[in-house]
Amino acid sequence: MGDVIDLTLVSDARRYFQKLLETRGLNYFLRKDGGRLFQIEQSKVEMIVRTAARSRPAHLPRPPQHAVDHCRKEIRRELIRRVVEAMLQTGL
Repeated sequence: MGDVIDLTLVSDARRYFQKLLETRGLNYFLRKDGGRLFQIEQSKVEMIVRTAARSRPAHLPRPPQHAVDHCRKEIRRELIRRVVEAMLQTGL
């Protein structure tokens, strides 16, 4: 039997990610001191997931660890997609 994933956590995280992306831009999520170009800063992804988990109503329990892991993967996947899109637009 498969795992049940709390999609409200993913939805909240995507909403927060979209707000940050609109206000701060894609460069906010990238490392500035890294040796590689377009390297994602993991702490920003963690911040989005933590904020989404904290924004849940108080009567709901904390999200299970597998739901948090899934949410982290989804945000990271979306961020990678946007970075690749930006790379293609610049011709890299």
